[in-house]
Formats: sequence, C-alpha cells, structure tokens
Amino acid sequence: MRRRTWRAAVVAIALAGALAVWLLATRTFPYHSLNHDEGVYLQQAAMLLEGQLFIRPPVEESFRPWFFVDDGDRLYPKYAPVPAAIFALGNLAGGYRLALAGVAAATLALVALIVREVFDRRTAIAAAVIMLCSPLFLIESAVFLPYAPTTMLNLTFAYGYLRADRTGDWRVAGAAGAAIGLAFFARPYTAVLFATPFIAHACWTLVQEPRVALPRQLTTAVFGLTGVGLALAYNATVTGSPLVFPYEAFAPLDGLGFGQRRILNHEIDYTIELALRANARVLAQFVTDWIAGGILGAAVAAVGVGVTIRRGLSPREAILAGLLVTVPVGNVYFWGNFNILGDLERAGDGLIATHGPYYHFDLLVPVAVFGAVGALALAAGARRLADQRLAPQPARAAFVAALLVSALAVGGVTATTVDEKLDRNAAVTDTYEEVYAPLEDGPSERALVFLPTPYGDWLAHPFQALRNDPDIDGQRVYALDERPFAVVDAYPDRSLYRLAYRGAWAPHASSPQAARLQRVDHVAGSAVALNTTVGVPSTAEGVTMTVTTDDDSATAVAANVSEETPVRLTVTDESVRIHGASWDSTEPLPIDDRDDIVVNVFVDQGPGSSFSYRLELPVRTEGDTVRALTPSVERCSSIRDCGGEAAYIPDQSPDGLFVRTELSVSDAN
Repeated sequence: MRRRTWRAAVVAIALAGALAVWLLATRTFPYHSLNHDEGVYLQQAAMLLEGQLFIRPPVEESFRPWFFVDDGDRLYPKYAPVPAAIFALGNLAGGYRLALAGVAAATLALVALIVREVFDRRTAIAAAVIMLCSPLFLIESAVFLPYAPTTMLNLTFAYGYLRADRTGDWRVAGAAGAAIGLAFFARPYTAVLFATPFIAHACWTLVQEPRVALPRQLTTAVFGLTGVGLALAYNATVTGSPLVFPYEAFAPLDGLGFGQRRILNHEIDYTIELALRANARVLAQFVTDWIAGGILGAAVAAVGVGVTIRRGLSPREAILAGLLVTVPVGNVYFWGNFNILGDLERAGDGLIATHGPYYHFDLLVPVAVFGAVGALALAAGARRLADQRLAPQPARAAFVAALLVSALAVGGVTATTVDEKLDRNAAVTDTYEEVYAPLEDGPSERALVFLPTPYGDWLAHPFQALRNDPDIDGQRVYALDERPFAVVDAYPDRSLYRLAYRGAWAPHASSPQAARLQRVDHVAGSAVALNTTVGVPSTAEGVTMTVTTDDDSATAVAANVSEETPVRLTVTDESVRIHGASWDSTEPLPIDDRDDIVVNVFVDQGPGSSFSYRLELPVRTEGDTVRALTPSVERCSSIRDCGGEAAYIPDQSPDGLFVRTELSVSDAN
C-alpha cells in the first residue's frame, strides 16, 4: 500500500470514528448515561476552566455533587483532573462533546500508527477498522468517562516508545514518557497495566544494547516520572498528602487488593475466588458482546496470535501480545470489575449491560491488532487455497464469495450487538427526556431549583445534566432540599421551584413516566395558613386526614365528604392545628424550630382502589415568626408509593383527582 493511500485511509477512518462518536454523544446520550460519573468529570472540567480545584458551597449539605469529597468548607472530586482537562479543551474549541470526537479520532489514528510500526500498513488499516467497529469503543468513546482518554494517552506513549525504539530519537522518547506520565496521573493502575509489557521490553533492550538503549529509555523514564510527580503534587494540594489519592480520601477501602472493600454503603469481602468468577464473567461478555464480530472476532484474533507466533514472535510484537495478559490478569486485583456486573448471577445486569467492560478498554488494542493479523492471514490462506484448487477465473470468484460471506457474518454479528446496546441506552435517554422536559422551556428568570434525591443527598446523582457553575451562581442554581431555608436565604432574589417526578426511579425500565416543575412560594409571618382543596370521587366511602410532625401526629375524620374537600392548617411558632367544619376537632400538635409537617389525606374507596394525597410542608420558626415553603404534593396509589416517587402531575391525573394549594400569612388567633 502506498504511503499517500495509507495516510488517506487513516484520515478517513479517524474522521468516520469522530463522526460516529459525535452522533452517539448528541443523539443517544444528550442527557448523559446511566453512569453518573460523567457529571463528576464535567463538573471538574468546568472548575478547571475557571481555575478552581475546589467548590465552596454557600450552604453545607445542600450543594455536594456526586463523588465529591467533603473537606470542611470546600468540596473536590474524587478523580484526577486529566480526563476533565481533556474535556475542558473540547469546550474551549466549541463544546465539551468535541473532545469526545477528538479523542476517538486520535485513538483510531494512533492504533494505525502503532500497528504500522510493528507490522505493516495493510494490517494497520485493518486494525483501525476493527477498533472502530467494536461496540465498546463506540459507546465508551461517546460518554464523558476517563477510559477512552486514558487509552489515547497510553497509545500516544506506545507509538512514541516504538518509534523511538526504531529511530533512536530522544525527543520522541521524551514525548512517550510524558504521555504515560499523564496516563498515570489520569488512572494510575490502568497506566501501569498498559506500560508493563513496554517496561519489560525496555529492560530487555538495556540488557541487549545498554549503550544505545540507556539514554533513550532514561529519557522516557524521566518524563514519565514527571507525570507521577504531578499526580503526587496534586494529591498533596487537595488531600494534604502526596500519597493519599482523592479516591482514597473519599473511600479509603475503595481501591486495589483483596479482602474487605467498601464505598459508601456498598461493602463486600473481595476474595480471590469472587475476583476470578467476576472477571471471568466480564471477559466472557467482552469477547461475546463488546468486540467487533463477537465470538467470531475473538476467534480471528486468536488465529492472529497463532500466526504471529508461528512466523516468529519479535520482541516488538511481544509487547502488544503482552497486553493480552497484563490487562485481564491485572484487573482481577480490582473489585470494580465485580461492581459493574450488578447481580453476578443475572446476565445483563449492572452497568456492563449499557457501558460494557470499560475497565478492559485497553484490551481492545491487542484484540484489534491480532484480529487484523488473523483476518489478513485467513484471507491470504483462502486465496492460496482457491488458486491451488480452481482455475484462475473460478478461483477469483470463490475468493470474493468467501470474503463476502465472512464480512457479512462478522458484520451481522457486530451490527446486531451494536444495535442492542444502543437500544438499551436509547430507552434510558427516552426516560431522561420525560424527566427533564419541564426544565427545557423554563424558568427563564434567575431561579433556584430544588432537586429530588432518589439515591441520597447528592447533586448530579442521577441528574447529571443539572449541574451548577463552579461558583454556584449561574442562571439556574440547583440545590438539595437539605436546609431549604438556609438555601433560600443564600439566594434571596431568585424565583423558587421544585422538580418532582412520578414513578420509581428506574430509567432502564422506562420509569419515571412524567415530571413536574412546581413553583414554590416562601412566606413568613406570625402564623402561616395552608389552604388546600383535594378532589374526592363520588364513590368514596370516607376521607381521613393524618397530620404528622417530627414528634407527634393527629388523625381527623371528615364529617362531610364532597368532591372538593377542603383541608386547612394553621402553623404558629409553637404548633400546627387542623381547621374547618368538615373535620373532627383535634388538639394542636407541637412543632420544632425546624420541621416538616406531613399531611396525609386518605380516600377510602374499598380494597384495591383507595388512594391518598400526601403534602409535605417545610416550616421553620425564628422567634415569633413562622416561615414556610409551598408543600411538595404526591398522589399515592398505596402508602408504599409515597415518599418522593408519586408526584402529583396535574395533566397526568385522572379526572376528579386534583390538589390545589395556597400558602399565605394569617392571624395567629
């Protein structure tokens, strides 16, 4: 293959990869994916663009993003900043997703360059195509996670190392060292596993040609150690110790090794037996679902390894073959490969179902390389066999037919696999679209939006698309409902809203079904009145209201049930009381200085059709003054539905079932 033709082919493959990743990122993942680490890296990228390593929230407990370390009055991400810096470069060029396309293009070009260094140009083109067609490459390159950027840095190192090994160029050797140093800064263990075969080769060259190899290898090592030094300096800046990585500060037992592993509330005893079982399952899915051609592609790659060994495995070829050992074996030592499986006994569970075995992303490189060697060897063997057995014209026809059948088989497996993975992720995106819909057209004014917390007290978990600016003072500010009055006080001139959704949080199962952006009023006075009217079907047999504070509760039965049943509460600095002739009189309930008053209106329609309305009214007393925020409102088909996943959505509610609320200041008497 001529050099000009080869270069044109590499450029075409790189551009095709960039376009494919761009389309996936913008159409399949417009709101990001099920892996909520994307929001961490994008928040970190925004911080770097503002020259910040820390976020300083105005109110503790209300602004902590997912996977950020709480360090007194400041927050910082548990991840190293290198991938985020790459994403930030994309934003400087015009948009964060440009970085994804750029990383994909660079990765494909580097695969071609590396394979040309070790094999030849035809093999290089074939390897780049195989890489491009791998579902794991396409999906993982289209999301804001660190695996594709780290692989790009690893491949930059590999190309620089191999080129310097051939030419003796110290400058290229230094660039290789800088690349692996940055890869170490990004993901230390990933970089070590990738670099191990190269280190072994470097040691071999020092034994074989010490006077020639030493200056070159020393240059690579010095620049590589510079990256290690940067990582340690960053650790010292954010955690206070160069040897304590941010992820360790977040969860000390979330790291390498066997034994007790823990992050947040997730804890296991990661035994060798469990590690081998989990990694065997991960590798099985890698081979069958996440490489080009699936099991057929794996078989071709195995043929490529055999062909390379039969021809006489060169030291440079042995480096790439070594990755087939170091990546899978090294990953046994990391419990993350257990976590991505979800339920170990159930296929298709966990993040591996939508994102693939992303800790093995580097393994795509040797699979693509030896897949290319195997494919070309099989094609050459088929051509020779046809020439030996058939006349020239039939031989050419048989050879072409064999190529077409093989391409259709491998391509069909790949297309089916990619389509299945995209469908899973597209279903999640469809659900996200429903949830984010209320925010698409508003509010247009400067607003403060309280977000629900299906996974606990975290921002961007799961609402990755709703992130604050690094200074937490953008057009919209997103906050948790922890200490809501302190948050309101920190942003006194903003309109207040609350996002709520209906249905259990399970985007992979098309739930929630709808969402609502509720306007929130803030009132204060000597007493606060909550005037509510709820819709009650004519078939109702009775209505009961229970009012609960932090310390007590009271129940009242409606004396007169109507299709529009009024519910009225008055809150003073000491108590809350039920008002209205429709209800049995009850004694006032004492309230705390800070309380959430819960009103549950149960509508009895007999077994199987009863339901309830639930209102949660945040109140706070300051001396003689009572403050309150508009209550959150739910319509629950059963008591188990209440508590955040049964939001009342006016246009989704059946006829006759409604809630109208009005919050006002009233006379304490």
